[in-house]
Amino acid sequence: MIVKQELINKIKDYFGLNIYETKVWLALLVKGVASAGEIASISGVPRSRTYDVLESLDKRGFAIVKLGKPVKYIGVKPHFVLEKLKNNIKKEAEDRIMSLSKIKETDEYLQLEQLYNEGINPVKREDITLALKGKSNITNHLKELLNSAEREVLICINADDLLSKQKLFRQTFDELKNRGVKVKVALSGNDKMVKHAGEKFKEKFKKINIDAKFFIIDRREILFYITKSASGDDIAIWLNSEFFANAFASMFDKALK
Repeated sequence: MIVKQELINKIKDYFGLNIYETKVWLALLVKGVASAGEIASISGVPRSRTYDVLESLDKRGFAIVKLGKPVKYIGVKPHFVLEKLKNNIKKEAEDRIMSLSKIKETDEYLQLEQLYNEGINPVKREDITLALKGKSNITNHLKELLNSAEREVLICINADDLLSKQKLFRQTFDELKNRGVKVKVALSGNDKMVKHAGEKFKEKFKKINIDAKFFIIDRREILFYITKSASGDDIAIWLNSEFFANAFASMFDKALK
């Protein structure tokens, strides 16, 4: 079987196989139906190992045993393998989420909260300034801030960025408004995109000539981006400072006038 080593390495990583499993599966896909001996010959995997590898691939859904004698194997179509792996990962994630959700109901979790709240030097929220790196970390912290909003949320963002996360922001706006939280949004970008964003969200967004991205919560907390990277290595700063947040909010108000 003439298959480039580069392809073997990539398939191995993509599907979570070892080298022997990858070579045997590829050999099965090439041959269609084959015995262990034929697969050993095509793949270059030692015959003594081929039986174990085929059994492993059968259990994981990459190969199927064909009834009859001698025993032969069929390689499962890549599309079906991929879908099965996706479903397995989804099921594992759901089970993990369910397991994590139940932790809050345990005595151990209550003890963790107690240690945090009543430690020797308990952390005061107002004493914290955080540097957040990466889209995931920033998004998770931002969600927590928005969920804590009681009166007002001020948002300055680029129109393209808002539209690229349209579903997320629409849901966020609806949740805030349902809680009685006032939301003000200022958009940077060209006039066409700002108008398009307003039509999509059915809101009157104010265009500003400030290329910045920040969120102010109740004029007491602020999260602002200091870098923006296409690779996802964004960096943002969160400050729980009423003085600083109010200063930013005042500039925001002036920009909207």
